[in-house]
Amino acid sequence: MIAPLGRGIAGPGEDSYRTFRILHVSTGNVCRSPITERLHRHALDLRLGADRGGLIVESAGTWGHEGAPMETHAATVLADYGADPADFTGRELLDEHVIRADLVLTATRDHRAQVISMGHSAGLRTFTLKEFNRLVRAIDPATLPEPDPALPGGGLVERARALVGAAAALRGWLLAPNPEADEVYDPYGAPITFFRSIGDEINQALDPVVTALTGVPARA
Repeated sequence: MIAPLGRGIAGPGEDSYRTFRILHVSTGNVCRSPITERLHRHALDLRLGADRGGLIVESAGTWGHEGAPMETHAATVLADYGADPADFTGRELLDEHVIRADLVLTATRDHRAQVISMGHSAGLRTFTLKEFNRLVRAIDPATLPEPDPALPGGGLVERARALVGAAAALRGWLLAPNPEADEVYDPYGAPITFFRSIGDEINQALDPVVTALTGVPARA
């Protein structure tokens, strides 16, 4: 069964209408996507507290090292930001991950193309991280549903789905200034200084995305 656009397939005990799955994708799932996953979770925790409003953040790799820990330098970068690198396990990207995801954010355009080529109506909900950053910054927050404490999860699932739809509608109109603008380059095997520069890129790209998803700006 393939979920309709914007609806994840519920896992055991889950209600697809009350959860919104965000999947970060890179190559090996040991550097970029683990950094992005854990920084994203950390940013949600800072804005929302322990209850993330039904927003679930995961990662996988197109050539994922199944069962592998994240790279040591990646864990160091996460610690720099106060994010938790513990208990991470690498995963190879599978059809089921794409089917369950409501939003897929990739490190590069090649990763985006690979996800879309898997099918499952993934095209309208798959973006590079930097592409999605560019698109959400152009969306008027007033056009998105306001968080609503009366709704399950505070209404964040509904807001997230509206955000993805708005970003997909803008994609053909708001192009990157150059192809490299949508890339997060692979730090695998590089020194810690390069890992930290990539961590900074990812963190900066995530900030407006998390603000758009939650309606809560980062603390000054």
